[in-house]
Amino acid sequence: MAPIERITLFKIPNEADRARVLEQYKVLAKTATKSASFSYDGKPYIVAAAVGSSIPDPRNKGYNLSVKTTFASMDDMKYYDNECEAHKALKACVGPVNEDVLTTFYENIL
Repeated sequence: MAPIERITLFKIPNEADRARVLEQYKVLAKTATKSASFSYDGKPYIVAAAVGSSIPDPRNKGYNLSVKTTFASMDDMKYYDNECEAHKALKACVGPVNEDVLTTFYENIL
């Protein structure tokens, strides 16, 4: 099974808000595990993550924070979306300050 690559772009107008979201991603990278309460092993399940402020360019169309996350499987990505406590905390941080979000994911064929 090929890894699942997920790209998420945010439009967060306020620079201080973007900085808080970036810090929350650092927390997520350290704390995202599959909870033992869900019969998982409590180990990290995100294969790789990269996040940063987008370099200004007209092609960004206003999206100013970029994230790439790699998961070993679609099931792991679904866990991230629906059950991960670290991701829930991130969404709580992003929700009030985010103007728009764009997410896409794909199976890496390389």
